[in-house]
Amino acid sequence: MLTIYGVYRSRAIRPLWLLAESGTPFTHVPVTQAYRLADPHAPGAPLNTAMADFLAVNPLGQVPAMRDGALVLSESLAICLHIARKFGGKLGPASDDDASVMEQWALFAATAVEPYAIEILYTARDGLANTPTGEGIMRVAAEKLARPLARLEGHLAGRDWLMDRFSVADIMVEECLRYGQSYGPLLEAFPNVARWMAACQARPAFQEIWAKRMAEPE
Repeated sequence: MLTIYGVYRSRAIRPLWLLAESGTPFTHVPVTQAYRLADPHAPGAPLNTAMADFLAVNPLGQVPAMRDGALVLSESLAICLHIARKFGGKLGPASDDDASVMEQWALFAATAVEPYAIEILYTARDGLANTPTGEGIMRVAAEKLARPLARLEGHLAGRDWLMDRFSVADIMVEECLRYGQSYGPLLEAFPNVARWMAACQARPAFQEIWAKRMAEPE
């Protein structure tokens, strides 16, 4: 059976959302990031990314990881593309061209969106959001996101989803962009993107996985 390693408070939420959408049976192994623990090797510590049992799955020591038979993947967007192609039905590609478009959106999310959105996330997480330094970091990150957001804004004009239906492409891009959502001004100039983000997050499967994420310790 397909196995996903990682807690909901990690990039594992991406394939976990996809699996919730598709209804695919899987085994979930909640592996915590070692950096979140005072001592990841202490007696009684939860399974985490520094433990030998997990490093045997992903020597990089990061979550998520996926095992599907003999196949092991350890990049969240590659995992999503694999699941969508093999188990996703309409969430996955209907043709080779569809697959190429989904791969393009994955690379767009990873290269044009996530690096800057995650700067906003880290700034907020570190308690700097309301300081002059933090405000400056977030403002610069938002400026760097303006070009990819303009691309999304134009693409979403007159359409609900990134493709002709809700798909893995929406999950991958939304989840990368969500990191920057705590910065209020980010989407003010991009109403189509804001509408699309709200629609993604209103989906029952997203609400289900988000509740599980919020139930986990910070």
